[in-house]
Amino acid sequence: MKRKVSIQGFEGCFHQVAARQYYGKDTEVTCCSTFKEVIKNTVHDKQSHGGIMAIENSIAGSILPNYNLILKNQVKIVGEVYLDIKQHLLVNPGVKLEDIREVHSHHMAIQQCFGFLDKFNWKLVETEDTALSAKNIHQHKNKHAAAIAGKLAAELFNLHIIAPNIHTLKNNYTRFLVLTHKDIANDISGADKASVNFVTNHQKGSLAKVLGKIADADINLSKLQSMPIPGSNFKYSFHADMEFDSTGQFNALIDNLKSCTEELTVLGVYKNGKLN
Repeated sequence: MKRKVSIQGFEGCFHQVAARQYYGKDTEVTCCSTFKEVIKNTVHDKQSHGGIMAIENSIAGSILPNYNLILKNQVKIVGEVYLDIKQHLLVNPGVKLEDIREVHSHHMAIQQCFGFLDKFNWKLVETEDTALSAKNIHQHKNKHAAAIAGKLAAELFNLHIIAPNIHTLKNNYTRFLVLTHKDIANDISGADKASVNFVTNHQKGSLAKVLGKIADADINLSKLQSMPIPGSNFKYSFHADMEFDSTGQFNALIDNLKSCTEELTVLGVYKNGKLN
């Protein structure tokens, strides 16, 4: 059965690549303008299997607002995808490097490619989305403009990759979370990772107690992210990603953590995504 999932961005964007990597190439995507809309579709669209949401990047770091979106809505994390972000220079067929006068892309993609772009005297045009930039030069049959985008955008819009892998830093991974409505989230066979949000009593040593219990349970804490609690006077909750050998091991830890946390929410138990 063809999957239908919501993504942030436009057709050909890296969220769509992540959706295809997780669910398969025939995955149908609903493109959303915001991550909040992705969550809304995941919760309320009965025809949707869920959503794909970027959560952190190996260069730019965590996308903190997305953690709160997951925490405050009726969704569960059921998987993750690590995507190697490769930026290419795309042009319409027949266009040569000497024909290019301007380059269009999202500002982050442009910044990631300055090492290459600085070699040329091109006008740099910031746009809303990498894939949308590719679509626009295709639709306008522009012979003097190029776009920075991914391979999928080139395939979908019949564009030529005139310069591949133009990003300056080659180790650029984005982690995407696979979400579904919590009422239809099934247990994941072979799950070995979990995401948890917790709040301590903000007294001396309270966080250390939590970390000690995690270590004593022989569970790997792969990520710990502090986040301001909205409306509080500089109080924080903590997002933790944990890796374990069995769900029984993880469940025992959760029971043990209840005594040293004020709030404890399991956001999802799923399989550890692998770096390609």
